[in-house]
Amino acid sequence: VAAESSTGTWTTVWTDGLTSLDRYKGRCYDIEPVVGEENQYIAYVAYPLDLFEEGSVTNLFTSIVGNVFGFKALRALRLEDLRIPPSYVKTFQGPPHGIEVERDKLNKYGRPYLGCTIKPKLGLSAKNYGRTCYEGLRGGLDFTKDDENVNSQPFMRWRDRFLFVAEAIYKAQAETGEIKGHYLNATAGHCDEMLKRAQCAKELGVPIIMHDYLTGGFTANTTLAHFCRDHSLLLHIHRAMHAVISRQKIHGMHFRVLAKALRLSGGDHVHSGTVVGKLEGEREVTLGFVDLIRDNFSEIDRSRGIYFTQDWVSLPGVIPVASGGIHVWHMPALVEIFGDDACLQFGGGTLGHPPGNAPGAATYRISAEA
Repeated sequence: VAAESSTGTWTTVWTDGLTSLDRYKGRCYDIEPVVGEENQYIAYVAYPLDLFEEGSVTNLFTSIVGNVFGFKALRALRLEDLRIPPSYVKTFQGPPHGIEVERDKLNKYGRPYLGCTIKPKLGLSAKNYGRTCYEGLRGGLDFTKDDENVNSQPFMRWRDRFLFVAEAIYKAQAETGEIKGHYLNATAGHCDEMLKRAQCAKELGVPIIMHDYLTGGFTANTTLAHFCRDHSLLLHIHRAMHAVISRQKIHGMHFRVLAKALRLSGGDHVHSGTVVGKLEGEREVTLGFVDLIRDNFSEIDRSRGIYFTQDWVSLPGVIPVASGGIHVWHMPALVEIFGDDACLQFGGGTLGHPPGNAPGAATYRISAEA
């Protein structure tokens, strides 16, 4: 594994003599059995930093989770955690703004952010979509949200959605006196189109946009994160496709690795699971990677799945987003689990409220403040 993901190949080659393999090769420095499992082991592998391009999650992942995961000699391989040295962390911009700057931009303190994913996620016209956003925002939510697969479909082209949503934001702000936002999904089929959508959002004056960072790719995500910092836009990140990579317990990689990669690549929010909702996620493990994306330093804690210390050397933190099957009865547990620096998203819970969307939003605002 160490050789294939660094300098090795299946045979000895004459060009090995033209460089210093000792300087560039990966090294496995410890192996320990997995407790309670037969023929499963945890291997610790270290790589020289010279193997990786500065500021490139794409290059980092191409090396350490590339061809080696298709090795016939291995029945399964899973990346549980990785430590990113401070000197390499410093080559990344990271999140466009971070937790403290976002609080100041939005003038919201002392409670979690409240959001709502617009439902049905597909099929609404742009005008009805904007109307739904307005009802949620005027009722007391901080954000409404495009779902991950809302891009630019025949029933609702992206520019129409952006215009009607911007109108909803400004109208709700005028009525409530609060700063409001909607996660306008800028994800597109190619980077030029993605940046065109982000530029449109900037010109409309909205505070935040969104990207599907795994389906969109790390290169696209880093490009968008740099754009957002340069143009004072917050960046919400959806993790669609993560379960294909992270859900199997013996192959792939754990989401904590993808979360670390996101903090390097750039994003102000990222979906992290709910612990209490409809999507999978164990409490201690979830809190482990929630702390990894928020805190400046993390200690080893094997009970939470954290195998290494991690020093982020003041790279901005990321807001965890709890979304998926949660409702007002979950509010006490969510606040206790995630604390204030989180975003709690109630899609069906808001839009399924019997008296309507605005009263549904008010219910969540009242319960959060209580």
